[in-house]
Amino acid sequence: MSEFLVVGGGLVGAATTYGLLREGHSVTMLDEGDIAFRASRGNFGLVWVQSKGDGRPEYAQWTRRSADLWPDFTTMLAEETGINTHYEKPGGLHFSMSEADMDARKALIHRLHNVHGAAHYGAEILDGDEVRKLVPGLGPDVVGGTYCRHDGHASPLYLLRALHTAIEKRGGRIVPNARTRAVAPDGDGFRAETDAGTFRGERLVLAAGLGNRALGPGVGLDIPVAPQKGQILVTERAEPLLPMPTHVVRQTSEGTFMIGDSHEDVGFNLTSTTPTMAQIAARAVKMFPFLKPLRIVRSWAALRVMAPDGYPIYEQSTAHPGAFTVNCHSGVTLAAAHALALAPMISAGAYGDELSVFTAGRFDAHAH
Repeated sequence: MSEFLVVGGGLVGAATTYGLLREGHSVTMLDEGDIAFRASRGNFGLVWVQSKGDGRPEYAQWTRRSADLWPDFTTMLAEETGINTHYEKPGGLHFSMSEADMDARKALIHRLHNVHGAAHYGAEILDGDEVRKLVPGLGPDVVGGTYCRHDGHASPLYLLRALHTAIEKRGGRIVPNARTRAVAPDGDGFRAETDAGTFRGERLVLAAGLGNRALGPGVGLDIPVAPQKGQILVTERAEPLLPMPTHVVRQTSEGTFMIGDSHEDVGFNLTSTTPTMAQIAARAVKMFPFLKPLRIVRSWAALRVMAPDGYPIYEQSTAHPGAFTVNCHSGVTLAAAHALALAPMISAGAYGDELSVFTAGRFDAHAH
């Protein structure tokens, strides 16, 4: 029996497992594997602060905390595993294509400055000339944008590989092909019934993404997550043309361009669809005309793990203390916080007060 069972081997589960191992615990991580609806495979790779948490200041502060932890986090992983997550922090840009959108963007930035304080938030409002100094070659329809110095990007796949490697090096147990069918209290601890057998732990962390909805009731947790599809296009490699990530396009360390940011409520449908891909491509070329000659070499669709309000769900079961759940759609942005801030809270036996707004009880309050 391990001290912790972690159900889920994607970015959320792996970051939490790595953090618990750093706290000195024995951990078994149950990983469904690549047959899972693994959001990690489809993640755009942003470590993003600007625009996060409008109306929910605690989330704005949590994402900023994770962004601040990322430089040390990626260094730790590289030193332990030799794997480069390709994390860079050049800042990030969000472009506006109309004056109305620019006005709305200005209002958003002002609200978030009030949450963080101007110097702390680090976002700037830029006019058309100013954004073109940062990114030459923008299309004429770009009227301005916002820049945040805390933003960056990383490779989700290298990050996942680094976390799995670090887990093994620290003595953690990764069980592959272990789709978890049910969890339940078991004596003084918990058990998980999986395709790879039955596993037991003194404490339990549900980090199975969309699978958490069905598993939660087994330990008294209501986890109302649902899928939201996003589609991504990837171009052939090109010379460096984009010096920093944007909200819809980023150039990877390999030279390819990732193009995305679609939002579709279509259940568990993972089909790449031509109309959406065409819309994504047209918007990208409108912003960045220099992309037009590049060939698309890959496309995919993946499922975000979304709570009804889009924010994380962090909760410990009141009926069965010791059973925790971790849910979010920002697995890359929040990976550092999950490993270096959230896992120590779970180790100590309770989430911190700063995360108290993220329980699923907030949805019951809205219903009443």
